[in-house]
Amino acid sequence: MFALNQASDLDEPWLQFKNLLVRQLAFCVSSPNILATIPPELVLKHSFQLHTNEIWARHFQNYHSRLLYLDQHPQELEAFLQQLKSTRLGLRFEMFIWFWLLDQNYHPYQLLGHSIQKIAGPKTLGELDFLLLNTETNKIEHWEVALKYYLAERDFSLAYWYGLNRSDTLIRKLNHFSQKQFQFEDALEHKIESRFAVLKGQLYLPINNYTQQVIPAWVNLKRRLGYWGSRLPPQNAHFYRLQRQEWICPQQHISSDTAQWWNNGLYLQKDENNFYMYRNAPLLSQRVNA
Repeated sequence: MFALNQASDLDEPWLQFKNLLVRQLAFCVSSPNILATIPPELVLKHSFQLHTNEIWARHFQNYHSRLLYLDQHPQELEAFLQQLKSTRLGLRFEMFIWFWLLDQNYHPYQLLGHSIQKIAGPKTLGELDFLLLNTETNKIEHWEVALKYYLAERDFSLAYWYGLNRSDTLIRKLNHFSQKQFQFEDALEHKIESRFAVLKGQLYLPINNYTQQVIPAWVNLKRRLGYWGSRLPPQNAHFYRLQRQEWICPQQHISSDTAQWWNNGLYLQKDENNFYMYRNAPLLSQRVNA
């Protein structure tokens, strides 16, 4: 039921750490984007790029010693995250990226600004997540970061990937990157030369017909794919429900009782490391225009 052809060399180095916050930090730094490439059917108003899998793997190797230290001494990371009062996972993800970027001895980026508002008179035009100087290329980079979970429907084409809020679609997010978030030519008196979307999280295929559809080439198969559906797995499948923060990366040990009463949310099959997004059928009935 839960077999899926994935890359044989699937690498998940964040699982080696014991502390939950460090596991999540390692995931944010080293996991591939959920997209391998920008879908060719997307019409770009303002172009942007995605970092390659190799770049994220290099960032992990450069940061590995620091992660090992934090795994034994997490107090600095704990104190940094206490600044975040929101429970939103997207903001938590941004905080982890910010923490890493502030660790300037482990990557080639000089952080020039974070959460930079662009204002014209009384009107706010938008906000830039991160403005960086890449000391290897000597270029000014604008990064927008997002943590997303999308469920594939119908023929898996770009228009049919839905978030848990069905108005949040993958194509809408990509259009938002292109049309709004990457519209700016400069920030903090620096001319922007490169634009990157850091789009991480997880994609899910429908459990009932994933073998009958072709996975688009732009889906990154170096990132583990999950499953979704409104069916219960077999009783002997050993699934348990993840706490909300564990969606970024689960704790090393089971954090809740094995699932007996099913609620909407993300479940993990501990032995096989399969992720299953359970959704009640009524929540799947609403349709929105992409």
